[in-house]
Amino acid sequence: MSYIGKQPVVGNFQVCDSISVVNGQAAYTMQVGGSNVEPESPNHMLVSLNGVLQAPTSSYTISGATLTFASNLATGDSIDFVMLLGNVLDIGTPSDGTVTEPKLAANTGGIVDWQAVVTGATTMVAGRGYFVNTTSSAFTMTLPSSATRGDEVHIIDYAATFDTNNCTIGRNSHKIQGASSDLTVATERAAFTLVYVDSTQGWLLKEK
Repeated sequence: MSYIGKQPVVGNFQVCDSISVVNGQAAYTMQVGGSNVEPESPNHMLVSLNGVLQAPTSSYTISGATLTFASNLATGDSIDFVMLLGNVLDIGTPSDGTVTEPKLAANTGGIVDWQAVVTGATTMVAGRGYFVNTTSSAFTMTLPSSATRGDEVHIIDYAATFDTNNCTIGRNSHKIQGASSDLTVATERAAFTLVYVDSTQGWLLKEK
């Protein structure tokens, strides 16, 4: 993402070096490891003075690396800590193993939105999985009318009847395995995924 001005520091939580109070002084320089630091705004930091968290803007302001309190501090006052929060509206990159499947939308890779058992002709939707039951008769599962690279659909022979009542995959104007023809599935207990690549090859079998 592009920014006008300084790009936010994402999730970069830092505690500033300790700041010594100077009697009659309101402005102080914020540093981490001896180097000046510039918070995004007063709302992107925590400031504790004399054991009390200060209200952003009304109790203090910032300009670059300078923290200025609303009034001069006096001997005996103590700046307990100044913590910088980075851009608190952006979590940045999650740590490994911290994002669970329920928090991901379907069709984001590895997450399949499995549908109830299908017993008749159906137009499929990318990102969904279909348990197809052809016990009563053969029928067609039609691919989505529009597709983009990486779209997937998943089909499973629910009742082990594809050999007697075939399942036809309707191409819906797209190619399947590079061919301009529908795909007939006649294998008992077939289970497969079709992934779309481009207009030249269309939908390709992910497993064979």
